[in-house]
Amino acid sequence: MSIAGLVTALLVGIAIGLLGRLIIPGRREAPIWLTVSVGVVAALAGTILARLAGVHTGTLNLPTLVIQVGLAGGGVVLVVATAKPEPSDSP
Repeated sequence: MSIAGLVTALLVGIAIGLLGRLIIPGRREAPIWLTVSVGVVAALAGTILARLAGVHTGTLNLPTLVIQVGLAGGGVVLVVATAKPEPSDSP
């Protein structure tokens, strides 16, 4: 993985993590750092998956971007949908 591929994955992950938090209505139990982290990790996994599929990941290209966005979006939706509210300290 080249530096350009790594930077692209990081930017895609951050963008999807933030956008996913805004787009998914209602539930806000997942902290913002969690959605961004899941987006970044899933986008990096998307880069690895694209590379294993034979897609050139050294530059920004559509197939790699589609895989990154798909995995990052799916990961963020999964985390937000399964997040539970924090227990309150007051009785």
